[in-house]
Amino acid sequence: MKFKLTLEANKSATTIHYQDKIMLMGSCFTENIGAKLHRHLFEVKENPHGILFNPMSVIGALQDYIDNKQYVATDLFELNDLFNSWHHHTRFSDISSEAALKKINGSINDAHEYLKVADKLVITLGSAWLYSLTTLAPNKAGLVVANNHKAPTQWFEKKLMDPVELSAQLQKIVAALQAFNKNIHIIFTISPVRHLREGLIENNRSKSALIYAVHDVIAKLKGVDYFPAYEYVIDDLRDYRFYAEDLVHPNYAATNYVWDKLVSTYFTEDTQLIMGEVAELQLAKQHKPFNKASIAHQAFLQKCLLKTELLQSKYPYLPLADFLTFFKEELTNNA
Repeated sequence: MKFKLTLEANKSATTIHYQDKIMLMGSCFTENIGAKLHRHLFEVKENPHGILFNPMSVIGALQDYIDNKQYVATDLFELNDLFNSWHHHTRFSDISSEAALKKINGSINDAHEYLKVADKLVITLGSAWLYSLTTLAPNKAGLVVANNHKAPTQWFEKKLMDPVELSAQLQKIVAALQAFNKNIHIIFTISPVRHLREGLIENNRSKSALIYAVHDVIAKLKGVDYFPAYEYVIDDLRDYRFYAEDLVHPNYAATNYVWDKLVSTYFTEDTQLIMGEVAELQLAKQHKPFNKASIAHQAFLQKCLLKTELLQSKYPYLPLADFLTFFKEELTNNA
């Protein structure tokens, strides 16, 4: 008897390699996947505006990178003794407008240059609920915000984005991205994180709007596809034991499950073999011996150093300098 449905990973015609430059945009689930890519030493730039949940903020950020927009003091507002941007995460806020603008514009400039040559862009959409400024906010009434910056609730009004309009907006930014970088391939995902602040019914309405819009875009445009992270958690795993204690965020096991599906879908066998080698080096680097000066540990370090040197020689594009330095210093300091 079968007790669950399994969503199999379908091998994509689009592949991810170590030579690829990958940009990740969107919700906090993006950062979970980004951490795994970083750990396996892929070249990744993630969320240059910080975590973004709604699609209009993601679209606006991408347009900023294309245009290399430079923010000025009038683009900021002051609240809670900080200068903030309605288009950015709080990590860009600062006690002076000059410091905030330096972080914002530096990040946009870096993203502009990276996006020019990026091979893959992964966009994870979190919620179709939009929060716009009311006339009670100090400026820019009607502006869709990326972050509330702990402002008074009466400063905002919320609206569920129309899926047809969302599709049109996504098609427009995809066209702009492909004009800016003709080699880029775009992968859309929907975050499996539940937005319970809106309510369960409202969360489902939001996810439905996102799913409709994304699949409409994929049906109409080339160079775009969909990775079903949402379906892997909601329909395949389909159990609260795969969520953290808040019952909102997928836990470690769920994130690993989605990661394995992502690898099976997009990564070539050769890339997966290299990933295995890198994972072994990461474990070796974290190893905590009882006696660093022991003959056994010195032999272990020598073996790791040799393995790293061979891997660097075979795959010169791998960023292994930190590993080489670490194993050499450990051998020298504990000889």
